[in-house]
Amino acid sequence: MASERVTLTVVDADEERDVVLSSPNKVVWPDLGITKAELAEYSQIVAPAFLASNGNRPVSLERFRDGVGSAEGFFSKNPPKGTPGYVDAVTVTYNSGRKHPQIVLNRTSAIVWAVQMNTIVFHPWASLATDVDNPVELRIDLDPQPGTDFADAVVAANTLREVLREAGLEAFAKTSGNRGLHVFAPIAPTHEFLDVRHAVVAAGRELERRMPHQVTTNWWKEERGERIFVDFNQANRDRTMAGAYSPRAIPGATVSTPVHWEELEDLDPHAFTVRSVPDRLRDIGDPWAQMHAESGRIDTLLEWWERDKENGLGELPFPPDFPKMPGEPPRVQPSKKVAAHWEADGTATGKK
Repeated sequence: MASERVTLTVVDADEERDVVLSSPNKVVWPDLGITKAELAEYSQIVAPAFLASNGNRPVSLERFRDGVGSAEGFFSKNPPKGTPGYVDAVTVTYNSGRKHPQIVLNRTSAIVWAVQMNTIVFHPWASLATDVDNPVELRIDLDPQPGTDFADAVVAANTLREVLREAGLEAFAKTSGNRGLHVFAPIAPTHEFLDVRHAVVAAGRELERRMPHQVTTNWWKEERGERIFVDFNQANRDRTMAGAYSPRAIPGATVSTPVHWEELEDLDPHAFTVRSVPDRLRDIGDPWAQMHAESGRIDTLLEWWERDKENGLGELPFPPDFPKMPGEPPRVQPSKKVAAHWEADGTATGKK
């Protein structure tokens, strides 16, 4: 039997478009009974703020065929067969050196199409489609480790804001939609991803120096302790986090939500949901509306990076699917590392 379908008339900036939504009554978040149709409605309401933060850039779609909790999701990066003309694309280069078109969302109808494709989480790149190799945002993911919580991330975020200001950058905050905080700073697109990663590492190390008992940049979980982890690897090419106003695929239908700094104290991040965020936008507007009015530069952070290198603090580990990078330490858990099996530059000797 054919699935139920409805046609939504979606208002874009240039014209109205009809978008077919199949199985509109399919439940996406079982704990709240939020359906695919309700998610499509949410997407249209928040579209202006969503596109301001996530539009005109490569985006990965995290899709769940049967909703939250039913099965693992999967990522779509390339436009699938039959993608409508109002969904844009741009060719990007991945870390492997492979090039391929990636989805770009520039219209409300394109967001609704993504919902039709069972997308829940939207993962935008830090660079624009007009210059995919040079990020326009420095992004720092503050990830609470076991024994810490959102309130601890808030304390770290406020100090991080001071660090970034000393480096000439103005920071903006949003909830991750789960337990953590994302701190963004608009930057001029003058440096490629590896430079921006080094800037993030420099900022993280400075934050760690100021809060050694509360913050860590240790990549290996066994070394993090009960501290907030500065996830510097989220700054790599093709590494993304949930975009502003993107729902999360967790019970509660929480949303990664931009906030004013003064809101952070006593904030409950789980209060921002697919059902509550539209009213919030109507009531207070978008806290990130002026984010890109002025862009800073990462020159000072790169000077800190070079200073730290001279003092013996060099490269940090990359994700396991990345090619081996110059100066990278061994990709082996410290408790399992056998010194004789590794060269000083971090490459394996081949000995067993």
